[in-house]
Amino acid sequence: MSSVTVSPATVSSVVDLAQQLVRQPSRGGVDAYGPVLGVIEEWLAARSLPHRRLRDGDGETVGLLVEIAGGRPGPWWALDACVDTAPYGDTARWTFPPASGDVRDGWLLGRGAADSKLAAAVFCHIAAGIAPRAHACAGGLAVLLDVDEHTGNFGGARAYLADPAAVRPAGVIIGYPGIDDVVVGGRGLWRATITVHAPSGHSGSSRPVTGAISRAAHLVRLLDAAELPGPDGSGFPLGPKLSVTAFHGGEGFSVTPDRVDINVDVRTTPSFDARSAEALVRRAVAELDTALAVAVPTTVTEVAAWPSFRLREHEQPAAALLSAARQAGLDVRAKTAGPSNIGNLLAGHGIPATAGFGVPYDGLHGIDERASLAELPTVYAVHEQAILSLLDAPRPPR
Repeated sequence: MSSVTVSPATVSSVVDLAQQLVRQPSRGGVDAYGPVLGVIEEWLAARSLPHRRLRDGDGETVGLLVEIAGGRPGPWWALDACVDTAPYGDTARWTFPPASGDVRDGWLLGRGAADSKLAAAVFCHIAAGIAPRAHACAGGLAVLLDVDEHTGNFGGARAYLADPAAVRPAGVIIGYPGIDDVVVGGRGLWRATITVHAPSGHSGSSRPVTGAISRAAHLVRLLDAAELPGPDGSGFPLGPKLSVTAFHGGEGFSVTPDRVDINVDVRTTPSFDARSAEALVRRAVAELDTALAVAVPTTVTEVAAWPSFRLREHEQPAAALLSAARQAGLDVRAKTAGPSNIGNLLAGHGIPATAGFGVPYDGLHGIDERASLAELPTVYAVHEQAILSLLDAPRPPR
């Protein structure tokens, strides 16, 4: 078992802070972020933890950064948990208010309980436990409590990485939930909007017209039929995946439109990267423009590109987290995820990251989101032990 134990008082305090956070609606791109960040800022200030606000290019606060410098030279490590959330969806289908924050039958209820306000509360408490003994640590600990994550913009993380005053971390542990796995890798992505053109026309015309919708539908069929490689044997366990995720164009009934916009999402791998994804899509576009030629060619506009990433089990911070989990008696596996996450953004900056180790959950991004509290002491102990080992720090007294 882990050498780190967690007192009932600490667990109770973590739950209390998490409840306060859940009760502050903070849907990405919908709610103001000031109230939820204010809860954390007040908590940090009451414990004299060194912290500062992170702002985006428009001057908006997009996160709080706690920085605890050790007393000996060494690398810095970061804990990251977002405190904005997914939307509520159909609130009529929830069996409790989305901003409940209540504890029922051992579960913390409400949007953000799982992703990732409970993790934010855990990380704040870990920082508070380490700060008084920072002189015995090597390097330093940063705790990033960010917003603008569920918009896909990752404003808080980007502000942290762009901040010249912040020490670049040697690795980041991201506080996503799920107790069976430590996510040590993920597919990357390449996203683009494809604009398909055609002459507009009247739907009742006697002259046949191949409108933009018909041309776009033909392109979707080409993309769906495109051959993608499987896993390449390099150790990355997943192959790429292509999905058409949006189709916009036309209105009414009597006009065939002259333009349709399609969104394409390609999940990439080390051997099928963003350049490979773009080349595949452009080949399909060229085939469309040859088969159904029009005066205005189809255009491809890249929207985003993140690299895939994968850590070996012996690489940090994966090794520390896996070791601490196994010492705590958990049968965890190192997992490479199909969906992308903030670890991909960090990988683009050459910073290794783990994610996806936390408490069990239900309803994440869906109806009746909740997080299990029964495993909270173990999850807390695992993260604390991992950070203590990375900082080469002694066990804090209990």
